[in-house]
Formats: sequence, structure tokens, C-alpha cells
Amino acid sequence: MNPTRRTVLVAGTGAAAALLPATPAPAAPGTGTAAAPYASYWYPDSLPAGSPGTGVTWRSLKAWRAEDDPDLSFNAASVPLAARFTPTPANTTARSGQARLQALVSFGPTSANPSQGSATADYYALTHWAYLDELVFWGGSAGEGLILAPNAPIVDAAHRHGVPVLGNVFLPPTAYGGQLRWTRDLVQKDVSGHHPLAARLVEVAAAYGFDGWFLNAETGGGDTALGAAVLDFVTELKALAAAQGQRVTWYDAMTVDGTVSWQGALNDRNEAFFRTADDMFVDFRWSAGGLAASADRARRLGRDPYELWAGVDVESGGPDSRVDWDAVVPATKAHTTSIGLYRPEWTRNHLPADRRAPGDFHAADDRFWTGRSLDPARPDPADPWRAPAVSVADRSTVTSVPFASVFNTGHGLRWYEEGAVTSDAPWNHLGLQDRLPSRRWTVRTRGPRPDVSLDFADAWRGGSSVLVAGGLDEPAVLDLYATRLPVTAGTVVELTHRTDAGQVNVELAVATAEPAGPGAPPPYTCLPAQRTVPAGRGRGAEAAGAWRTSTVRLTGLSGRVVHALGVRLTAPGGGPVRWRLGHLAVRDAAPAPAAPAGLRITAAAGGDFRFAWNAGSQRVPVRHYELHRVLPGGTRRFLGGTCQRAHFVTGLLPAPGERAARFELRAVGELYNASAPVTVTHSW
Repeated sequence: MNPTRRTVLVAGTGAAAALLPATPAPAAPGTGTAAAPYASYWYPDSLPAGSPGTGVTWRSLKAWRAEDDPDLSFNAASVPLAARFTPTPANTTARSGQARLQALVSFGPTSANPSQGSATADYYALTHWAYLDELVFWGGSAGEGLILAPNAPIVDAAHRHGVPVLGNVFLPPTAYGGQLRWTRDLVQKDVSGHHPLAARLVEVAAAYGFDGWFLNAETGGGDTALGAAVLDFVTELKALAAAQGQRVTWYDAMTVDGTVSWQGALNDRNEAFFRTADDMFVDFRWSAGGLAASADRARRLGRDPYELWAGVDVESGGPDSRVDWDAVVPATKAHTTSIGLYRPEWTRNHLPADRRAPGDFHAADDRFWTGRSLDPARPDPADPWRAPAVSVADRSTVTSVPFASVFNTGHGLRWYEEGAVTSDAPWNHLGLQDRLPSRRWTVRTRGPRPDVSLDFADAWRGGSSVLVAGGLDEPAVLDLYATRLPVTAGTVVELTHRTDAGQVNVELAVATAEPAGPGAPPPYTCLPAQRTVPAGRGRGAEAAGAWRTSTVRLTGLSGRVVHALGVRLTAPGGGPVRWRLGHLAVRDAAPAPAAPAGLRITAAAGGDFRFAWNAGSQRVPVRHYELHRVLPGGTRRFLGGTCQRAHFVTGLLPAPGERAARFELRAVGELYNASAPVTVTHSW
């Protein structure tokens, strides 16, 4: 990789800190204070000379033990990796069973990367998981740490969408502070001839709940003996990882002779590493001929050529990057290899500081993943950027009832509950993200196409809603979810929606079979959704323009399987409209989860608190937990949500006349129905 791609990553704390707003400096592990928890990072064994920079904690992976990790309860993911299926592709060019998609993403700096989100909406809230097959938690620097464990919100969001997440092992070039001793530390053996750090990496991934490791050895100066030692280490790591259901991806940098020499191909200098690992990221200097030869070589080894990720550097250009797409995913023959996207968070990072509102980011992100048509069912053949939606078939994990979505992206300008604002602070926490519509946005109409977006100006719950705005001269069907939902006699679909301008008639679109072929519409049946009841307390339950809930019974579909869900919108007389969808639920019954137990404050200092609790009965699964503060007078203020059983809150102050702060915790189920609260108080 060339130096320009290293700037943010390895220039140290000062450069990396620009990725997130300033956060409190972390305390050293084991201090017993109410310190903010951060994503974990380590050196293999020995630490650098001197002292760490402000906010940096130097740690040895060899010395790590799960039982001694003070932040493990904040950092361990809790959502299991979901199974997913591939529906009939949205267009005739996207394929299943060929090229896969990997993304190397830096969500924040190596140090001071909050474990559970932070108080800003300016965040890379990745939502297009349907196209991804593997996510790498990219990062690391010589001055902070080289081995990164992904933080829990990212893993939970990815797992909810069926995407495995890999931690990163980064041995940097010597030009950026890399030291060959760190490579030797990593591959050291014990007296029994085993690699203790291979076992430790597998232990970390198991304890933290992610899916394996991306190995990026770029420190030069090695020799054949070191190359053999690294290969021996990778071999043992792969065996240990496979036994735990974990993966190992190798980056094309170090060769078998121990030197760093990026090949841009699979050849005799890196084949041994590819044979040992699950797959390999091919460096960006690939050529069309080199990729074709690499694919052939993989087949001769008895390996799938799609286990090679052809690196595509989008860090500086996003969808304006020049890529020889026909070398990787040709349109007229089988795909050559898979695609490895390097730093797609360009969609956030390129925006000027005054245009990083969530809506600006998602507009850029939709352009990147879907293409300039902004409709995966109608890709623009003249678009020079071959967006993932053009080549890769989307996937879905919506396979069981109950299923619900409030179209929460994992960040927002405020927090809403039943249409009312319960916190006016901006926030991000990917673990709270919903399974979002994958085909954003497929609209089927004979008239002008209305604009569809994830909007942050209002929401039913969480931080966002789906907004349809523009003319509706003809009925328009908006695809929402590809599903495999079994229907019983009692299955209903609930839509919570609101009309802000114009008049809109709403129907639920339901398909119980696949489309006739790629690019064809689902065979929808439209069911009226006009019988509504006032919903919630936002804006007045009876007010014009209030949120309302329509309940549609799937009469006559018992025993069948729903393959697709959408909405059909009609504007009597035509004209411009503004219509929001804030909640969709498919359910048979609606039991609430049991209340959590044992809510306690484990540490407090000033206005900073660490909370912990135990799970209640598991009869009804818990989606996440929500923590509120009850102010004098009874107002509930949302403090945060998490999928973990621990939470950190900072910056609280006593309310006027308040002698003790009161906190409430609820378990929230898949249908967003909450348990009874449990409470704890803190005397100021």
C-alpha cells in the first residue's frame, strides 16, 4: 500500500483522532474508576520504548486474560451470526454464487474508540450489509497498538445481517514505525513448540464474540527463516480458529521468503499463505491478466477463486475511483475473483464538516452501494462506477416471526419513542441498528418516481424513518424486505405511518412467491391498510398528521411463506405528498420480554457511571436494553441503549433540588415492546 493510504491509519493518535469527536482519555485497566470503556487494542508482546501518548494505553496481548479485562462486558458482542438467504436478484446483472464482497473499514481511531457509541451523529453508520460477505475492523498504528478487536456495536449490527467480522493484526512498514521484533513476538513458540499468541487470538475472538482475524504483515527486513516462522504461525492459527468456527484472511504483503513484496496476484511467493488461510486479499496492483491467472491457479489448488479478494482502493475517490471492473466482475462472463473494498467510509469522510448530517452521509452512501440510479432494480448502464448492487446479489436474514423494524440506522439527531422525543442529543450506536431494506430504493410506478430516503427529522422510534416525498401521479410500490416468513392463521402485519403533506392511501404489498426472474417484480398482492388507530403520544394522538397504526391480517395466507413485503401508495387526485413509515412488524402474538434483574451502578465518579445488570427470563428473546433517567416530576430521559448487559453514561448533573438520581432499565423485544422497568438510584 502506498503512503497516502497510511495517513490516517498510522500517523499516530494525532491524525487518527480526527475521525471522531474528542472523548475522555481512558484510564488504565483495573483502576476501579468510572472510566469510559473503549475498543481493545494490543501489541503482540513487547511494548514500544518510552511512554504512550495522551489517551493511549499500551497493552500486551500475551498478558491478556478475559477474567482480568475490565471492559470485556462492554466490548463483547451478543448478537449471534444470523443465517441468510439469497432472493431472486433485483436486476439482471447481479449474480449469486460468484464474486463476494469484503470491506476494510476504519470506524474510528485505534485508541479512544468508544465501546458503545458516542454523543454524535457524525459516524460511518454502515447499512448496506446485504451485499457484504466479510467486514474487517481496520486500524492499528505503531504508536498505539497493532492488534484490534472490533467493538460490540459493529459486530452486533453485522451479525444481525449475517456478516462475519474480523479483527485486524497490523504489522506496519518500518517507514511508519514498524519493528521486526513485533513480528517475531507474534510468531514466538513456547517450550511445547506451539504458538501462544495464535491461541490467544482465538481466545480473544471467542470472548469478544467476533469471527476471526485479518493478518496484515507489512514490516520489511525479514528473511526466509522468518517467512517460515510466520507460515507456521498462520497454520496453527487457522487450525485453532477453524475448531472455534472462526476465519483467517491473509493480506498479500509478506512473501514466503520473509520479505514484504506486494504481488497483486496469487503466485508461488504467497501461495503457501493462501493455501493455509481461508482467503486472501490481493493487493491493489493487480492487472486483468494477473487476476485471471490467479483465479486459474486457485482452481488448480482445488480452491474457489472467489476466495481471492481483488483490492479496490476507494479511500480517496469513492465512486469516482477508476477501476477495471471487467477484470474483476465482467458483465458478459463469469466473475473472475471477489472484491475487496478498501475504506468505503469515504462516503462519510469526504463530506465537509458542515455537511456531515446523517442525511448527507446516507445520500452519498446510497450512491456508493446502489449506483447513481439509486434504484438497484434499474441500474444505470452508463454509470462508470459499478456499484455493488450491480454485480452482487443482495441477501436477507428476515426468516422468522416475529420480525420488526423501526428503520433505525444506528445514529440520529434525537431519540424518539412512540413519536415523542425522549432525548434531544445526537448519538450513534450501531448495535441498535435495524435490519433495513436491502434494495434502497426500488420504486415501481408508471409515473414520476418519488424520492425515498432514510430521514432524521422525525421518527416513530429510534432516530429515523422512511420518507417518501414527491409527486404520486400514479400508484407507486416501494419494495421493503425480501423475506422467508411463515404465515399462521393469526399472523398480522402492522404499519405505523404518518402523512405530513397531501393525501395518501396505503396498501400492504405481500408476495408469497419469488419473481419470475432476475429484475422482475415480486408477484405482490395488495391488501388495504386504511383502517387505522391513533398511535402513541407524539404530536397528540388525534391530531391531523399524527402517527397511526394500520393492522393488516394475512387472511387466506395461512400455511404459506411471505417472500417479499412492500407498500403501495396512491395519492387520490395526484399531487405532491410527504409520507413516513416509522414501524413495520410481522407477528403472531406480542409478548414482552421479562424485566432484567440486578441493575446496579458498578462505578461512579462525578457525572460518569458504569451500570451492569443480569438477564431476566429468556422465554421471550431480548433485542436490546434501554436505560432512562427519571427526572423530578416524572419525565423520562433516554440515556442510551445497548445489546450488552453493561452500559457507560457520562456527563450527568443533578437536576435542581435533586438529591438522588433515579435510573430505569427495560429489556426490549424484537417487536419493540418493552419489559417492566427495574430501577436503581444514586445519591449526589
